Amino acid sequence: MLDTPPIDFSRPLSLDVQFGRAVDAVPEKAALVGARGRLTYAELADEASRAAAALDGLGVQAGDRVAVSLPNDIDIVVALMGIWIRGAVFVGVHTVLAPPEKRYLIGDCQPALYLTADPSEDVSSPRTVDLDEWRSLVTSADPLDPWPEADPLAAAAIAYTSGTTGSPKGVMHSQHNALLPGAVAVERGSYDADDVFLCVQPLSILNLQVLNPLTTVQAHATCAIADRHDPLSLARWIKQEGVTHFAVVPTVAYDLLTHPDVHPDDLATLTKPRVGGAAMPETVKLLFEERFGAKPATSYALTEGPTLVARQDLGRPIIEGSCGRPLPHVEVQVLDDEDRLVPVGEVGEICFGPRRDGLWAGVYRTMLGYWGLPELSAETLRGGVVHSGDLGRFDTDGELYIVERRSQLIIRGGNNIYPAEIERVLGADSRVAECCVVGRPDDRLGEVVVAFVQPANGVEVAAEDLLGLCRANLAAFKVPSEICFVEAFPRSPLGKIARSQVQTMAEG
Repeated sequence: MLDTPPIDFSRPLSLDVQFGRAVDAVPEKAALVGARGRLTYAELADEASRAAAALDGLGVQAGDRVAVSLPNDIDIVVALMGIWIRGAVFVGVHTVLAPPEKRYLIGDCQPALYLTADPSEDVSSPRTVDLDEWRSLVTSADPLDPWPEADPLAAAAIAYTSGTTGSPKGVMHSQHNALLPGAVAVERGSYDADDVFLCVQPLSILNLQVLNPLTTVQAHATCAIADRHDPLSLARWIKQEGVTHFAVVPTVAYDLLTHPDVHPDDLATLTKPRVGGAAMPETVKLLFEERFGAKPATSYALTEGPTLVARQDLGRPIIEGSCGRPLPHVEVQVLDDEDRLVPVGEVGEICFGPRRDGLWAGVYRTMLGYWGLPELSAETLRGGVVHSGDLGRFDTDGELYIVERRSQLIIRGGNNIYPAEIERVLGADSRVAECCVVGRPDDRLGEVVVAFVQPANGVEVAAEDLLGLCRANLAAFKVPSEICFVEAFPRSPLGKIARSQVQTMAEG
């Protein structure tokens, strides 16, 4: 194992310092591997510096937002690093979002620039640059030397997450926030320079940048970026690159386990598999371990973290149903409606903030708030901790259990879906009197989306018409698997739709 200097936690973490450690230690080692090639740490530093210069030439200033909708490859990592070197703010825009969803994000964050793989998109951005033009600009730019000084505690990324209103809200994080999870993992010995990470999920999601390339840089390891996530492609990536670690949604692990042409030898190097984003049955974890030799560990993560707050450690017995213990730099509390601690074993809201004592005191910093939503930010961050909205409990051994994730959240194949998003689209159709969207359990995906619709009086509407409406306005993973028509909805005493009864109807 390579002997590298320890990470300095006495000051806020910044990309230039962490990157400098890697370039000084392993300049010729492969940093990124993607569909378009390989970059060593020295080459990645050079290309990221050129990207920053290209942004400067496009008029991007420190603090400007840069929206990025690029596929999984080296370019999207270089873009994030170039944006940070320039002192600007990365805003990931998932490539699979429907045009109205992209337009909403662009309209909300008001970027100075939009980088996209689809030049035909009309998102009303002040300046749009497609992937070919971006690559040309980066190649022809002179590297910035020295790199501009950037405040590591200023907003450096906006990660959009949906809410119960149905409108996405942008979680603001600093460079320090985004680098800290990886730095702590390296400090704890979870990863080192011998590891090879495989990034499977979209890097337009900030949490995936945090868990993969940003952690890799600090571990002086290698990050392979999968451009496809079908089982055979992933098995080839793992075998070819000697992948030791991936963090995937349960659907990906399930598909690897059940595909007849994926063999144990293909995954022989995979010693640190992790699953997250949705529940994975314990029986499936055990089957994965039996077939491939390593049991996937799970965790509790959320956009407001960013990413990990608690996780199972491979060196400890994994307890079924638990998501592990809080990470050492994060203090997790379970609070009641009055923000008072609840006794061990009782259910309350999961809240988290910096450690107040010990070696990690004050190292963690909460999210900076929600972009353009000061009142919601203050409410979520009251008392100096993040109020997650998730319900959970601790056991006497300090293991954290999630009882209910944000009440109405549907998690389909690791993708978070809020019913309000779909209900907003369906409810806008005059043929729909009322609607209610719930999740139905599914062995492979965890949950699928089912929409119950009460048509307007005297109006006929076909399920396919409503599904077409959803396809035009929502990402494909949010489109209901089934439309069910009802004459009337069950009601609560206050006259609201009794969602729990509708849930029973979906499962019946």
